[in-house]
Amino acid sequence: MQNSFGNTLKEWRGRRRMSQMDLGLSANISARHISFLETGRSRPSQSMVMMLCDTLDMPVSARNAFLTSAGFAPVYKKRDLSGEDMAHIRAAVSWTLQRHDPYPAFALDRHWNVVKTNQSAALMLGGAGLAEGDSLLEALLDDEVMGRVIENHAEVLRAMQIRLRTENEHLGGDEILDHAIEGISRKLKDQFGGGPQHNDGEGRAVIPAVYKMGDQRMSFFSTIAQFGSTEDIALSELKIEMLFPSDEGTRLMLDAMAEQIMV
Repeated sequence: MQNSFGNTLKEWRGRRRMSQMDLGLSANISARHISFLETGRSRPSQSMVMMLCDTLDMPVSARNAFLTSAGFAPVYKKRDLSGEDMAHIRAAVSWTLQRHDPYPAFALDRHWNVVKTNQSAALMLGGAGLAEGDSLLEALLDDEVMGRVIENHAEVLRAMQIRLRTENEHLGGDEILDHAIEGISRKLKDQFGGGPQHNDGEGRAVIPAVYKMGDQRMSFFSTIAQFGSTEDIALSELKIEMLFPSDEGTRLMLDAMAEQIMV
């Protein structure tokens, strides 16, 4: 158990690019004690394990395994979002999505599966043959969907590659995200020449995703909201992505679509 804990501690310290001294200073313990924990010469208390989780910014999904490796029982649950005790969470998600109409918004899980949408997002995803329960990562890697729906493929893929790498690094690695990142890298290399784009100093404030809906063109940027101070695994991985029009033409089209829906 001690060696398993030590190996896991060393692995996470490496992921966070922290030396034993860095971690010791941040956790207010000696680098020597960190070394003893990693080699198994010292056994951590449960409070020490929890403090190291916080210091290493470990996601909730990884903390149970860290506790188990030290010989302690898991303390974090993964509740079913459809459960009765999560009704207030579902209400908060619905409230947020509905009030973002006529702009598209959807709730996503850790693997970018669509958990819930508002009315505008349902229409937009429907144009790509997608609905609640489908995977946006699979759609992103589908050439037919990308070609039919996304106009600026290369820009969107590069932005997604950076975003997924950031999420994956925080999680400490995830097989599904790894697969998506590798798939995007291949597409960028095979279809768009691979290399990074260089900022010439005249760049935009945000890189919008340009969607094609029939003969219409709609341009969006997005913002992401997540629940704070959560100790539930599923809830900690739930995010709400809200799209905003990045030009006046898109805003006017969304307003017009909303009026037609209301009629």
